[in-house]
Amino acid sequence: MPDPVAELYAAPPDGFIVARDELVANAKAAGQSDRAKQLGKLRKPTVAAWVVNLLAIRRPELIDQLVELSAALRSAQRELKGDALRELTKQRREAVGALVKEAVTLATKTDPRNRGKLPVGEVEATLTAAVSDAEVAHQLRSGRLVRAASYAGFGEVPRPQLRLVTDEPPEPEPADETDERGSRRAADAQRAAQRKAADRELAAARSAEKASQAELDKATKAEADGAAAVEEAEAALQEAERRRADADAALGQLRVARKAAERAAVQARRRVGEVEAAIEGLDEA
Repeated sequence: MPDPVAELYAAPPDGFIVARDELVANAKAAGQSDRAKQLGKLRKPTVAAWVVNLLAIRRPELIDQLVELSAALRSAQRELKGDALRELTKQRREAVGALVKEAVTLATKTDPRNRGKLPVGEVEATLTAAVSDAEVAHQLRSGRLVRAASYAGFGEVPRPQLRLVTDEPPEPEPADETDERGSRRAADAQRAAQRKAADRELAAARSAEKASQAELDKATKAEADGAAAVEEAEAALQEAERRRADADAALGQLRVARKAAERAAVQARRRVGEVEAAIEGLDEA
């Protein structure tokens, strides 16, 4: 039997409140007051969170693969394996790109109204965050995110944006030799630089996405205006053609009348000649 909560988070968010209230009412009617309270606390997801939830609910095997890649990346990071880390980072980009494409496809099929309007950047950022942070990956697997997460390079991700986030303190680092501590400090500095670079890249990507959306809206409006102008021109052309047809018909009738008048004039002139000849004959007699 389908999980009603999973179906709630897999449905388009604009109907979330009504559907949640219906679940609450059903639970109350069944005498399940505790469950009704729990259901009433469920929060409406953003569009980006809904898209990610839909992917987790409809294609959980893809999320499992992402979690496995996440574990491999963190292991390579801890062991400072440069070559392995670079290869896994490449795999991360490819995997996230494929998941974003699949998520957008699922969301568009579920609600065609969102075609071309989905916050792809936020979806990609959330999936990327899940690769670098085990807690985010766990949240993602639940299929009940209410907000998107943002990726800030390897290391911790801003978890307050996610639902049911724990605030567990970080594990203490074991005592190491001086040179190893120096290596770790260097690695931390490198990761900090990577986070800053990733932040700048994300900001630039979001800015480009916003500009592209503005251009798309502008082009869509221009297309609609052009279509309306074409319709008006076609209507005017049809009206002009109708008037021309009426004018042609009237001209044809006028031509027929003119020819009839010409024949009558010829006959009248002939009759005048005949009468004049008769008068002359009478005068001569």
